[in-house]
Amino acid sequence: MEKRYYIDLFSGCGGLSLGLRKAGWTSLFAVEAHAHAFETYKENHLRSPEEWPAWLPIAPSRIENLISDHRRELRGLAGSVSLVTGGPPCQGFSTAGRRRANDPRNAMVRHYLDFLKLVEPELVLLENVRGFTTMTHETGGSYAQFVRAELESLGYRVWSELLMASEWGVPQRRPRYFVIAARGPRLRGIDPFLRLRVARRTFLETRGLPVDREVTTEEAIGDLVTAGKRLVACDDGGVGGFQQIAYEPSARPTAYQALMRATADGPPNGLRLPRHSESTQARFQTVLATCKPGRPLDVGDRERLGMLKRSFTPLAADQPSCTVTTLPDDMLHYSEPRILTVRECARLQSFPDTFEFRGPYTTGGLGRASACPRYTQVGNAVPPLLGEAIGEMLRGLIDRRSELFDQRDEIPKVVC
Repeated sequence: MEKRYYIDLFSGCGGLSLGLRKAGWTSLFAVEAHAHAFETYKENHLRSPEEWPAWLPIAPSRIENLISDHRRELRGLAGSVSLVTGGPPCQGFSTAGRRRANDPRNAMVRHYLDFLKLVEPELVLLENVRGFTTMTHETGGSYAQFVRAELESLGYRVWSELLMASEWGVPQRRPRYFVIAARGPRLRGIDPFLRLRVARRTFLETRGLPVDREVTTEEAIGDLVTAGKRLVACDDGGVGGFQQIAYEPSARPTAYQALMRATADGPPNGLRLPRHSESTQARFQTVLATCKPGRPLDVGDRERLGMLKRSFTPLAADQPSCTVTTLPDDMLHYSEPRILTVRECARLQSFPDTFEFRGPYTTGGLGRASACPRYTQVGNAVPPLLGEAIGEMLRGLIDRRSELFDQRDEIPKVVC
């Protein structure tokens, strides 16, 4: 198979890269500014970085510095890179945040476009939150409209769609906005998102996942509960005083658990359990006993329980989870009075158990806005399963393997 190279901008810990690599793409390099996220990326993707260019240090980097310092080298890549992908930081666009028009992270969209002008990839893949389509750009329209116009001015044909991760086997209702753009003759007359949906059934069936329903939270993380497990000291993360389960693989794993552990020969990392006070555990137990699972607590519930947090959802065992965010205290375990572990969040994001996270688990105080601890890395990632589905579709199209997409499929409607 001919190598097809891609570059991952704003790569984070490498969720999208993991999916693309499984789909047969070859990474040229990645750009990630946060040291902890890049440490995780390096651990999982760069154990033998034979493709990484000699002129680029294997280290955290900012895209604007890369463009200014290596403009000549980037221009030299034109014609050799099939795909540039990435998701500019979403915090400024997310409806869960303050959506400040002057958020400096919003400028990363312009740097993304400047990078495309230099490298001139055949394909572009951009991912962001739904708010990207409604946040107003200084040109008057939304950021989504701005990006479309800029890509079209560069000679790209542009398609966009809101995708729900749970439709591709991810046990999480995570709506995200995707843009696919193509230049040249390969995708002329082809709607890549239609191809993605046509290939959905085969994608799920070949991985042993259900086609006509969503994977549930319990199917994803039921083997990680503490009930009936021995607890041991957790030495992962460099901070003492925490415990984790002594993990033993389930004798009867679900199809999803088997997929996540397909190449694992030991326990995953990221199992550290939270240390809740007795009063917090009691409150969480009341939530489990009195609140409707799978839905955020309403104002009445929060007032009754004395909870100030605006967004808090007790998960439902028989449903996919809500969106995994960068804040671990947004969700409550479906059967235990605690928040989720990093590994449980990673499972809900479809990271396999062999994927190892690095850096601190959490960062509080003033460091929270700039650091990228493990929970943040997981919450910011593109689910690898969804990335793999998109990667297979793009690889098939660019290789002209249209026979992969001759099976029609109906997509179940998912309410988010």
